[in-house]
Amino acid sequence: MAKESWKEHGYVDDPVGVADIKGAIAGLKKSRNAVIMAHYYQDGDIQDVADYVGDSLALAQRAARTDADVIVMCGVNFMGETAKILCPDKVVIVPDLNAGCSLADSCDAAALQRMKDEHPGHTVISYVNTSARVKALTDIVVTSGNAVEIVGSLPRDEKIIFGPDRNLGSYINRVTGREMLLWDGACHVHDRFSLDSLKQLKREHPAATVLAHPECRALLLDEADVIGSTAALLRYVSSHGDGEYIVATEPGILHEMRRRCPSARYYTPLAEGRLSGLNVCEYMKMATLPKVYMALLHGWPAVEVDPDVAALAVKSIDRMLMMSAELGL
Repeated sequence: MAKESWKEHGYVDDPVGVADIKGAIAGLKKSRNAVIMAHYYQDGDIQDVADYVGDSLALAQRAARTDADVIVMCGVNFMGETAKILCPDKVVIVPDLNAGCSLADSCDAAALQRMKDEHPGHTVISYVNTSARVKALTDIVVTSGNAVEIVGSLPRDEKIIFGPDRNLGSYINRVTGREMLLWDGACHVHDRFSLDSLKQLKREHPAATVLAHPECRALLLDEADVIGSTAALLRYVSSHGDGEYIVATEPGILHEMRRRCPSARYYTPLAEGRLSGLNVCEYMKMATLPKVYMALLHGWPAVEVDPDVAALAVKSIDRMLMMSAELGL
């Protein structure tokens, strides 16, 4: 369901009379004791004003230890919920609450409960791209940056339900030799990368290294030289430097790649059935500088999580953070 828009709340999307909006954001951030966190899939101008830019794991880790009073989470709703669960005493703002997530929406808490009831004795591992209510039904939350290591650290005979991303779950099964039961969900961006487009780019740029996120379909991962989370792909580019890269993940990551290695060349596959244009997550692009400014100015729209749900959900997130620390992630 769509949330209230700025206009419905009595504000305008583009504040009038703010010539230096980045300067205005910096001033409000200081006066509100606020911190801005942004995912790598955000537009470049959002990443540039953020105090911390990272993947879901890094943002959760930062949120858990920030001393700010206000967290502006530039990402999608589940990221704001995760921050609020970890920091219930802080104000957590997502600049546009219409920024949903197709993957999180694919997993309904009631349906997950039915799956648990049908498979007693299974450990439930949920991707961080899930609602707070799903996390409350989960034993361990994981991200793409720690899922393989966390699953691999569990006893070989442990029975596992993994959701909601079938592509990531299938990849983990293949890498670890597990046979986890998989929820049938997918990210609408990573799931629609065109295999034909990727192969065409490989023909056009035979020296390019193919980097792919594990939310992509197996057929695309089979074409990749490097498979990893956004942070892992960035580390690879940073350590290997100049060259050519075909990047099969949301193209917002190219902003940081270009910042780290400006002379390298980057290409992204098209979406299935599209003749041109990038395969972009429209939800990740809903945060804008005017919305960040308005969020800081008015303290709205704030994320709220039912305390009873949060009390259960935090256990699965804390277990992830603990296991990540133990595994050195």
